Amino acid sequence: MFSTSPVSVGALACCFVVNVYFMKRPIRGAPVPFAGYWGTAPRNHLLGILGGVAWGMGGCLNFIAAGFVGVPISYAIGQSAPLIAAAWGVLIWQEFKGAQRGAWVSLGAMFVCYLAAIIVIALAYNG
Repeated sequence: MFSTSPVSVGALACCFVVNVYFMKRPIRGAPVPFAGYWGTAPRNHLLGILGGVAWGMGGCLNFIAAGFVGVPISYAIGQSAPLIAAAWGVLIWQEFKGAQRGAWVSLGAMFVCYLAAIIVIALAYNG
């Protein structure tokens, strides 16, 4: 069956505190009532659930991989997640469409440096 770790319980509890806080005091825009959660389309709820499942599966697989390839390499692979998210933002969602050349240069440098850091972490393993 499933075991509950203190980290899981803490993350769950933190979500309720942090989400409610930012609903009442958003960084930008008007406060959002909690009833708005129930008023959104079922598709949005499904996307949130699928995102949570993907995140959870990724975490589980990262821990499982640590037993096979070692913690440093598993860590390096796990740290690739933000790089993949950034790639989706650039390629799929086109978040930088129409951006100035300087933004694209900085974005390219970010990808190169991030990828280099992951490679260096993976190569540091002396297994």
